[in-house]
Amino acid sequence: MTVRNGFLIVYRLKRKISTMLQGWIQIGLTLVLIVAIAPILGGYIARVFLGQKTLLDSILNPLENLLFNLSGIQSNRQVAAPMTGWQYSRAILYSNLAMAVILALIMNFQGILPLNPTGMSAPSWDTILHTTISFITNTDQQHYAGETTLSYFTQTLGLGFMFFVSAATGIAVGIAFIRGLTGRSLGNFYVDLIKSITRILLPISIIGTIALIISGVPETLSAPVVVPTLEDPSISQAIALGPVAHFEFIKQLGENGGGFFAANSAHPLENPNGFSNLLQTLAMISIPTALIFTYGEIANNRKMSWLLFGMVFIIFVGFIIVTGIGEYQGNSLVNAVLGKQSPNFEGKEIRFGWAQTALFSVTTTGTMTGAVNSMFDSLMPSGAFITMSNLFLQIIWGGQGTGTAYLFAYSILAVFVTGLMVGRTPEFLGRKIEKNEVVLTSFLILLIHPIFILIPGAIALAFPDQLAGISNPGFHGLTQVIYEYASAAANNGSGFAGLGNSQPAPTALWWNLSASVSLLGGRYVPIVALLLLADGMSRKQPVAMTTGTLRTDTVLFTSVTAGVILIMGALTFFPVLALGSVAEAFLIARGG
Repeated sequence: MTVRNGFLIVYRLKRKISTMLQGWIQIGLTLVLIVAIAPILGGYIARVFLGQKTLLDSILNPLENLLFNLSGIQSNRQVAAPMTGWQYSRAILYSNLAMAVILALIMNFQGILPLNPTGMSAPSWDTILHTTISFITNTDQQHYAGETTLSYFTQTLGLGFMFFVSAATGIAVGIAFIRGLTGRSLGNFYVDLIKSITRILLPISIIGTIALIISGVPETLSAPVVVPTLEDPSISQAIALGPVAHFEFIKQLGENGGGFFAANSAHPLENPNGFSNLLQTLAMISIPTALIFTYGEIANNRKMSWLLFGMVFIIFVGFIIVTGIGEYQGNSLVNAVLGKQSPNFEGKEIRFGWAQTALFSVTTTGTMTGAVNSMFDSLMPSGAFITMSNLFLQIIWGGQGTGTAYLFAYSILAVFVTGLMVGRTPEFLGRKIEKNEVVLTSFLILLIHPIFILIPGAIALAFPDQLAGISNPGFHGLTQVIYEYASAAANNGSGFAGLGNSQPAPTALWWNLSASVSLLGGRYVPIVALLLLADGMSRKQPVAMTTGTLRTDTVLFTSVTAGVILIMGALTFFPVLALGSVAEAFLIARGG
């Protein structure tokens, strides 16, 4: 009996180690692919916006010329003139407003529009308002269930169109910011928007969609299929279908995140297996990581791009490790009941396991995608801490295009802070950092983001019954509320669940309206500030490098930048984290 028990212990230990190693190996291989893809795609994006030759020129040049001519952007083969910061900002605001009106009308009249096999009527006015703002801001925060609320026409032609233009807007802002930092004019928004779609988003989406269809994701206009259940054949169940594959891939590639189904990438028809999960993970992280190398190509400073990539990659890997360990060790209270250590499988899809759940969760909040392959409400406190930290920092890897801009804004702030400490000249890329740059970066990083998170969060927490409809009291409930606004202000869109923010809950009106304010403020105020900052930098005369100039392409400066990022984030948001996920972790550790 003793020998048998010994064999059982050895077998279980071997199986436990095997499961753990398998999970970390999966994560490691995915990270290797990310490192391999980023510089290649980054170089391609740089060639697109530098006007250099690419493999797709023969196919896309005629298409782009047609679009330029039809829209009036190009006349007599001359592309429209570059814009100033204010002109670029106004072009974004006006075009986004026009597209938002079109989407709102589609949703309002979806009951009489085609491709509506289940005869869905229009959602409530506040849901339409919130959804329109959410999708035009590249957030795609959803206070509804897609398969029971929106028709195929609305999902495909309304939301699907927004997937492309909102993502392309972010890429255009990132490229304009890089141009400004390197002393070039910002460019023309409409040209950048079209090229972002035709040269980057559309070609990759076509290939990715085909791959998802092969992996088992449906692409059909058929109505839902009604089938008898296995438990009781007399009871039928409707299985929702739709044109999911193409919707799914641009959702990930464009950092959109809004699911065709309510369960998002945890739904078996959106994300059926490990291969589709890998494709979606690589899709949502490919462009944010690549844009760092795009900067290196445009600025002709590849060393700095590798250093910045390495800095963010190290933080990213550290966040994955913390989240992965927490999910693998599981809940100590549940383990005590089971009598053994078990990964945290609550709210998880077993086909992905703890490792792919941890990787996906950190990646989707780090890239501001917002798609989920598990329920965040079930994450261990360490996972909640990391996902919220991603939303607070916004640079690991950050939003589509805007994340790269935020990263360089932090670098400018680090140059100024370091210059004050050591008496070096505050210069960045050969241009002096002066009052205007310091004010804009401080305003952008230290003020705007917290305002649109903490103020509405405080109001909701002050009236938990009347406004918020919070399902979990105590520390977890606080995390749910703050996460909602952090997700909105960071243009991420993922949710921590547990809030009455979907119709017909009586509190849905509050969440739709208050979150809309955070969505708008978190998107457009930073974009304008970034463009003005880039415009100001582009107008500065370059200064010669001297012995007093602080070099920004060194390991030392990159380490200082990492410290500035983490310290600024901690000073601003750590009290909220301490009262939420940190306190919840201590509560679980002491036995509930």
